[in-house]
Amino acid sequence: MGNVIVLGAQWGDEGKGKVVDLFSEKFSIVARYQGGHNAGHTVFIGEKKFVLKLIPSGILRPGVQAVIGNGVVVDPAALIEEIEMLAKSGIDVTRQLAISNRAHVIFPFHRIVENMSEGRQGRVPIGTTSRGIGPCYEDKTGRRGIRIADLYERESFCAMYTLLAEDKRLLAQTFDIQETIDYEEIRDRYLRFADRIRPMVCDTAHLLHDAMRDGKRVLFEGAQGSMLDVDHGTYPFVTSSSATAGGACIGAGVPPTCINGVIGVSKAYITRVGSGPFPTELSGEEGERIRKAGNEYGAVTGRPRRCGWFDVPLLRYTAMINGFSSLVITKLDVLDQFDEILVCTEYRNTKQMPATFRELEAVEPVYEKLPGWKSITRGLTRHEALPPRACDYLKFLSERTGVEVGCVSTGPERDETIMIEGSLLTRLV
Repeated sequence: MGNVIVLGAQWGDEGKGKVVDLFSEKFSIVARYQGGHNAGHTVFIGEKKFVLKLIPSGILRPGVQAVIGNGVVVDPAALIEEIEMLAKSGIDVTRQLAISNRAHVIFPFHRIVENMSEGRQGRVPIGTTSRGIGPCYEDKTGRRGIRIADLYERESFCAMYTLLAEDKRLLAQTFDIQETIDYEEIRDRYLRFADRIRPMVCDTAHLLHDAMRDGKRVLFEGAQGSMLDVDHGTYPFVTSSSATAGGACIGAGVPPTCINGVIGVSKAYITRVGSGPFPTELSGEEGERIRKAGNEYGAVTGRPRRCGWFDVPLLRYTAMINGFSSLVITKLDVLDQFDEILVCTEYRNTKQMPATFRELEAVEPVYEKLPGWKSITRGLTRHEALPPRACDYLKFLSERTGVEVGCVSTGPERDETIMIEGSLLTRLV
């Protein structure tokens, strides 16, 4: 028991939204600590489908408080759209949501800068979602960013905004960007947005510390996946924030000593969206079979995900970086159709994760074949009900990665889940 981090163990899209929603009923607060509205967490509750981009999926649990931490970059327009979407489903977000006054603000011109950067001649295209997240983090790190707290000091904000807008105007002129940008209209519109979210804005670090002092439990929700971390991922094909467990302390304003466990979420295979190295990628019929069975299309962008076999060296690496206490394996049912399943158990000629994407592109994966179970696992809720070969597959992954499998997802619904009795995970949540 205690405070726990839940984050992706691969390249994102592992099913964190369902996992956070599932576990959140045991916590008082769910806090998001990095990323922006480029992270789509999909949660199914009965016949309703919720795609959350900024607000932690714990918001779907009555009585659970959701926190957007200081490490998140916030586009108020996207946030208000999400609030209105949830309100239509009867969720009173204004009572359950707290937004850090230290979170940085994404403006529309950040998207234009990102598109310009992606399209520059000679630049390696990253395959971003073009939502302005990267340029906003650039302004943050460059100490010229604007935080939510600044919006409420009108005179100071207008001065800061004028300088930032002038930077973007000069940049647009330099690269001959023809798109018309009404900087004054953007300023005034975002001031109106600020008024709408003001009742939810506070010092969320204080909120979290006060809650933990009072014995309340916090679940920290990561966005993207560990291999998209700006330091430890497949640079430069990464996001612009710290997506690993260490990012929770920075992005939520809490000390490492308050974290009691780290739960990694991994698919029973692996996917990736956008550009970048992918050692176990399947480009033929088998990859398409996985894509169709797993509905592997981006929740935010709709882009088809690249699919491949499970990558043990990658998982061992993310386990080392994050210190996983336990794993949740999702989408096991997608593999029901295969006669045999391959697992990459090592990279030939290297025992460590390569530091450059060029090295990782050149690795030769070594596979082991495991027999498929050719039986329906969709919707199973008891470990004993799993086909023996499916159990063998999960045991194989646990033994090779060195991390216990504490939970298995057999479908998108909350109740399509198997909790492994006696696992450390059951004691953490």
